[in-house]
Amino acid sequence: VQLQASGGGLVQAGGSLRLSCAASGSTFSFSLYLMAWDRQTPGKERELVASFTGDDTTLYADSVKGRFTISRDNAKNTVYLQIDSLKSEDTAVYYCNAVHKVTRRHYWGQGTQVTVSS
Repeated sequence: VQLQASGGGLVQAGGSLRLSCAASGSTFSFSLYLMAWDRQTPGKERELVASFTGDDTTLYADSVKGRFTISRDNAKNTVYLQIDSLKSEDTAVYYCNAVHKVTRRHYWGQGTQVTVSS
């Protein structure tokens, strides 16, 4: 499974970004995976910010509730993270990850940098 994240960049506080993560693989079936986004800043632990649960409901970290929206397009094998009302503390490298619903095998992609200027 390969996960390719994109959409990061430099944005002013209060702005918006939409991150995308395209999944692929020779035997990959996107609908069998739980998808999530987490982020990491230097010196801090990686933080799970948004995820899908087994029944396709969404969960968010308290720090991003009301500002981040995770969505997925199974036809395009892509998961998105809409980030609104960006704050300086949202500056981080954002990673998408996938967990197989049955085997629980976990995959991570390379990150995409989000930098928020105040």
